[in-house]
Amino acid sequence: MSLGLGDRQRAFAVAAAQLIIKANELGYGVTLGDAYRDPRAFGVSGEAGPYGSKTSNHKKRLAIDLNLFMDGEYITDDRGHRELGAWWELSFEEFGARWGGRYMDPNHYEFIHA
Repeated sequence: MSLGLGDRQRAFAVAAAQLIIKANELGYGVTLGDAYRDPRAFGVSGEAGPYGSKTSNHKKRLAIDLNLFMDGEYITDDRGHRELGAWWELSFEEFGARWGGRYMDPNHYEFIHA
């Protein structure tokens, strides 16, 4: 049975919490980047807005960007995210978990939804 969007959003919220905990366990400090992109500011799903893709999973509440810090330093490359990305995709494979480092967006984590 296929999960509906609401079911996937709720599963994503729990998975995102586990991702933050995993980052902390690995010794990273975490702050939140983009999560939900409000259609009033970014356009509805399928519509281009001023920022991000018209098909962004942020618009569907199925993506989050995490900012990682090590010893107070903001990590701007994929360092740190590589291990987290691999963990994310393996742990939540059933939801189509994808790490943005596969397409030059290393702090992005999402569930794919058709």
